[in-house]
Amino acid sequence: MIAAPPRQQGGFSLRPTVLLTGVTGYIGRRLEKALRGRKDITLRLLVRDARKLADDTRQGAEICQGDAMHLPVLQQALAGVETAIYLVRARGTGQDSRRLDQTMATNFLQACLDQGVGNIICIGALDQPDDDARCAAVASSTPCRILSGRPDRIRTLWLRAGTIIGSGSCGFEILRNLVRNAPLVPVPRWGLLPTHPVGIDDVMAYLVAALTHDHPGSTQVDIDTPPLTFMDMLRQTVAIMGRSNVPIPIPFSIPRLSSLGLAAVTPVSRPATEAFIAELQAAIQGQQARASTFFPEISPAPFSHILRQALDETENDLVPSRWCDASDRVLADVGGQIGTAIWRDRRIHALAGARPRQVFASLLVLGGTRGWLTCNLLWQVRGLIDKAIGGPGLNRGRRQASRLRIGDALDFWRVADLVSDRRLLLQAEMKLPGKAWLEFEVRRETLIQTAFFIPHGQLGRLYWYAMLPWHSLIFPRLCRRIVERARVVAPPGQMPGSLPGSSIPGTDDRPA
Repeated sequence: MIAAPPRQQGGFSLRPTVLLTGVTGYIGRRLEKALRGRKDITLRLLVRDARKLADDTRQGAEICQGDAMHLPVLQQALAGVETAIYLVRARGTGQDSRRLDQTMATNFLQACLDQGVGNIICIGALDQPDDDARCAAVASSTPCRILSGRPDRIRTLWLRAGTIIGSGSCGFEILRNLVRNAPLVPVPRWGLLPTHPVGIDDVMAYLVAALTHDHPGSTQVDIDTPPLTFMDMLRQTVAIMGRSNVPIPIPFSIPRLSSLGLAAVTPVSRPATEAFIAELQAAIQGQQARASTFFPEISPAPFSHILRQALDETENDLVPSRWCDASDRVLADVGGQIGTAIWRDRRIHALAGARPRQVFASLLVLGGTRGWLTCNLLWQVRGLIDKAIGGPGLNRGRRQASRLRIGDALDFWRVADLVSDRRLLLQAEMKLPGKAWLEFEVRRETLIQTAFFIPHGQLGRLYWYAMLPWHSLIFPRLCRRIVERARVVAPPGQMPGSLPGSSIPGTDDRPA
């Protein structure tokens, strides 16, 4: 845990300190950027892995590194803090995720009370109706409700939002890819319920305004946008994208089957589509207090404007964060886990005149719709299998076409380490009976690719031996193609071009 003490003079902070959690998630990345340049606060960030933060982020804020599950970590991060912004969420759905959310929120509240924090700001979904006993019990244990549980000691502002729409958001990716990939779109009964979609820029505006808002005790505020159904949003998306898809309402709900269908035709994983459908079903509760009353200076943008802006950012490769940015897994470097149980498959390929910088640039554009340069059908089959059993699948794609950062999702991998012009380490997030990494090292005259695997039990060992023949087929060709593409010299500042005769697009790298 690394924490900088609050800046003080004569025992008092020069500026109030604001702690932002969830800083590498979809909302957190954008909010950090919005708060970084403010001169009236001292910004402190709590992050599990500081390597995920950009250099300008490290220079513009105090950094605390540690796991938000642990009370001592939270107590140190919250020392001297006036306002804490809580954006931490467990990934996935189900009882385990809910219990984890409850534990983190309970620990966070306790640490805030221990350190005398004055305010908590959090954002959550709208609740389900209170007349459903099971739903009411779940709602009573949501993180925001837990954080609001001590109005006598700490003020909590709970912003409640419907579906968040913006470039890279789960809802936007589902809408955009449904329209791109499904000419006929069955819309179950859950898609006909009213919800309140809100743009990510408006969410940012409310969170920033909440820092200076004076509210009593624990206050719930609903972001009151005009109600729309998923069917309404789908029809507007079809019109704005200039497509001719036909949404077909069906009279039953089938949420489990719907989540499988959405995961099959969009980059979004099955747990995320399940959470999205649950969010649409839950966003029907009557409003507690209108955001227009508390924040009259903010006028939420209409859905059509939100959608056009998200499409424009996507087409111009300007997506600052995606729904899959956050991960419950700690990024691990294989250097710290090598032992007698780890297995390796190493391939060495000569650069044959290609410059190391060009080879590394060729590495950085792997994945997405550009593919993996060789045996793409095998990669796609592996991705389909992974998605069918609840993994992220290959079509999760990537955030930007030619740039990667530590923590980025890359198909069914995640970038675990990135050393410019030298090393790219990918950590597997597909469903596996073990832990796996794929490492690329660019040296003066060679490209070294190594697959690392730590098996879990006998099934893991069988999996490794079953994959070795496929490694022998795919990996040597992959190294060769990476080097060949690097020889197609691009103008300064651009990515290497496509290989002659290849089907690799030159510009578009958005997930299908």
